[in-house]
Amino acid sequence: MENTENKEKNIVKSGIKLSFLTLLSRILGVIREATKAHFLGTGTYADAFGIAFLIPNLLRRLFAENSISVAFIPTFKGYLEDDPKGKNKQETQQFLNATFTLISFLTTIVVVLGIILTPFIVRIFYKGTDVNGISETAILTRIMFPYLIVISIAALFQGMLNTMNIFSPSGFTPILFNLCVIAGTIILTKLNVFPGIDKEQAAARAMSIGVITGGTIQAFFQLPFVIKTGWKVGFTSLKKTFTNPGTKKVIALIIPTIIGMATYQLNDLVSTALAGRAGEGIVSSLQYSLRLQELILGIFAVSIGTVILPDLAGLAKKAQWEEYNKMLLNAIKIIAMVCIPITFYSLITGREIISLVFKSNAFNDESVAKTLSVFIFHIAGLFFIAVNRIISPAFYAQGNTKLPTLAGIISFGANIIFAFVFCIFWKGPGIALALSLSSVINTILLFIFLKYLKATDTKAIVKSTLIYCLKIVLFSVIASIPIYFLHPVFTAHFADKGRFIGNGLPILFSAGIFAVIGVGLLFISKDEMLFTVLRKFLKRGSKK
Repeated sequence: MENTENKEKNIVKSGIKLSFLTLLSRILGVIREATKAHFLGTGTYADAFGIAFLIPNLLRRLFAENSISVAFIPTFKGYLEDDPKGKNKQETQQFLNATFTLISFLTTIVVVLGIILTPFIVRIFYKGTDVNGISETAILTRIMFPYLIVISIAALFQGMLNTMNIFSPSGFTPILFNLCVIAGTIILTKLNVFPGIDKEQAAARAMSIGVITGGTIQAFFQLPFVIKTGWKVGFTSLKKTFTNPGTKKVIALIIPTIIGMATYQLNDLVSTALAGRAGEGIVSSLQYSLRLQELILGIFAVSIGTVILPDLAGLAKKAQWEEYNKMLLNAIKIIAMVCIPITFYSLITGREIISLVFKSNAFNDESVAKTLSVFIFHIAGLFFIAVNRIISPAFYAQGNTKLPTLAGIISFGANIIFAFVFCIFWKGPGIALALSLSSVINTILLFIFLKYLKATDTKAIVKSTLIYCLKIVLFSVIASIPIYFLHPVFTAHFADKGRFIGNGLPILFSAGIFAVIGVGLLFISKDEMLFTVLRKFLKRGSKK
């Protein structure tokens, strides 16, 4: 019992640390996008960089993030659970070497093929007449394609550390990545290392070099922490790689996941292709909007999902189903308590948020309007996208990849249909709306599929989630009413005070009033989750 309590405390402590690091990383991510907005705006080269980075980044999510989460972590956790005293350490080490070889081998093949086929790939995103856009996107894509190799290795290191409940090093690496991209863009552009080309074109190439540098540092930074755990990674023969029992299990788990993730990631691919053909600046406005959304997702959904996955896997392994259900439900409620109010607040203050973060130099009033038009529809799907990242680990923890894969395929189909139809009438906003609607469908399917998981109390989870979400929606509406009338007053009062004061102070005052009303309503209603969070922080504070 004492070990269980200590484990819970460690997980809470790790979660707090990871949330802080993720908060810092996401803030830097927004600064990275603000740097891009400053140098590139929403013009041709902004779209070129966005498309070029999208291609290896989509493959990263396919090979690295999700495959590691879905297949590697549960398998590695199984090795550790079955051999708590480390008597068969050599067997586990062979599995790690085989996995490292597998990832390195597959990503290298993909990168080589990708670089060769780049001119054909980028044409998907452009009309045939846009020769300049096609040419520059091809150059930027070839610069950034090797990012897939280094970031996939970094993801493996992260999976090893997270399995052993070590989260801080992996949480810190995105900070390094963002710093590299920001610094690389500013320094290389100011030094004029690309003479003879357009200033915005040079900035796009500088940012691309920052991306590949940042990805490499992400991998190397985690390696000492991996070695410190007593494990190491190295190459082995391809024969041993593909015949290793652990690697076979990983491949068996990955195959349906890759199919599902491929369809899910095609959402971005098709949406970007539609946006690229819909007009100049639509690709970049969609990406600026998504960056703001990902700031919130990264702080809460990704942090919670990362921390609970290894523990859910451990609880499932030990058949501790009561704790398993409680952990899952509480994670969903926390996401609702945070994301639903933020959605309401952002719908009212979106223009000022976008202006505060991005408006400068090449990012003008037209860019603000373009980004706001899609941000409204992106933020409407915030809760559903976030909760999907919380429910999915419940399936992965039990080694079930087929059901979330099926949900992903169905929601992908819905998104493609919605995007094609809505893009005709509303262009960028239509593409954003399609993503949010498909996320709603994915959430509904995941809740339905929960009943097929072992010992998961689906009815109780769904009922509690619906009741709690309705309560938070009601409280958010009440808190939004005064903000709806007061925020324009604040904005008008500070309109002539410049970008930061003119947008920042109205946001600060509105957010303060909104938060006081919202927290007050939770306190009056004796909200269980609010008091749970407060108790965690008070206990943490009393020990300092």
